[in-house]
Amino acid sequence: MSRLSSLTEALLDAAKKAGAEAADAMALSGTSQSIDIRAGALEQAERSEDVEIGLRVLIGGQQACVSASDTSPATLARLAERAVAMAREAPNDPYAGLADPDQIARHWDLAALQLCEDAPEPSAAMLETKAREAEAAAMANAGISQVEASAGYGRRQVHLAASNGFAGGYERTSHSVSAVAFTGSGTAMERDYAGEGRIFATDMPSATEIGMLAASRALSRAGATKPKTGTYPVLFDERVASSLIGHLTSAINGASIARGSSWLLHDLGKQVLPAHLSLVENPLRPRISGSRPFDGEGLPSARRMVVENGVLLGWTLDLATARKLGMQSTGNAARGTSAPPTPSSSNLDLTQGGASRADLLRDMGTGLLITSMIGSTINPTTGDYSRGASGFWVENGEILYPVNECTIAGNLRDMLLRIIPANDARAHLSTRVPSLLVEGMILAGA
Repeated sequence: MSRLSSLTEALLDAAKKAGAEAADAMALSGTSQSIDIRAGALEQAERSEDVEIGLRVLIGGQQACVSASDTSPATLARLAERAVAMAREAPNDPYAGLADPDQIARHWDLAALQLCEDAPEPSAAMLETKAREAEAAAMANAGISQVEASAGYGRRQVHLAASNGFAGGYERTSHSVSAVAFTGSGTAMERDYAGEGRIFATDMPSATEIGMLAASRALSRAGATKPKTGTYPVLFDERVASSLIGHLTSAINGASIARGSSWLLHDLGKQVLPAHLSLVENPLRPRISGSRPFDGEGLPSARRMVVENGVLLGWTLDLATARKLGMQSTGNAARGTSAPPTPSSSNLDLTQGGASRADLLRDMGTGLLITSMIGSTINPTTGDYSRGASGFWVENGEILYPVNECTIAGNLRDMLLRIIPANDARAHLSTRVPSLLVEGMILAGA
């Protein structure tokens, strides 16, 4: 981490010498490796190590961003000179700028966040063993014709520094295993998957469990057909339910609000979810992939209530969008090395219900259980919603047969006000949303 800190400080010094009035710099380094197994053979083995630097310079309200992977002193100087030259030609943005010194994070507890495990990097052989274990578990099921399995590992360091006095960094590790299983052939072929990722290897389920789940899901899809057309209740399985909340968070993103292009533009302080539901953002959850001690502008991370008892309490803001809207940043800036910050949510929790998914299936009567979605047509200004879906047809509360090639449609404003949550959100996910039942959706099938 000391090397990255030195790089960001060198970038800031170079920016000042080149004529920048203010600047912030980011340095990233990391290693990643992955193993892919297909049809019993090693299909791909990859490993990468990289360092990347980025610099943003400001001259009044003019700003420019540059990035590079070469970290030599000569490159840093040229990078700063180029950034300053670009900024002088950029249009003036009265809302661009760094945080005030009294806004920046000063203290944080990295140990409490547990973002990085203190363990050796797994070998390629270990990753291949896990991928083959997942493949073998899936192929052990009669009816599975092919399996694609993968295992991966990554370690990433990030350091951010700015001329306002902020400097900080952290490290993150990741482990993953996934499997895609196929059943049938030709036009009757169906597929499904299972995958898990964790910061700590000890938190991972076994590769055998993952392979078996992928096979079970694929086999349950055999013989899928188009469902009936009409208006029915739809149950979004926990695997896909978070997409509905994702549309909500997109609509309250400060960038959309500042552009005036959101279907929730005039709904601040109004009801957007059922009155008994709340949506909480907490970027400080330990051992969670979306956690972070500070945001992309050096502001402290903090828990905040996004929706309380159904009422929308605020937008998701970085400094620029907050200034444009006459508000305060919510500490939600995200950024890479080559572009200025933009607002982005981190860990989200939707209130869970008291019923199980099986209870909601029973209560829905006749309708569609969705386990997979493809494509989307979302009107950002009206909230009109249309997506391709597949899953299972339900009658009298019982799953009868798998379905595919159908489209569901509605309006997000109405849909979100009618959601009924189950209690099955998985605890380790960054976005924890349970299965959601929505009454009265338009279904286009056979």
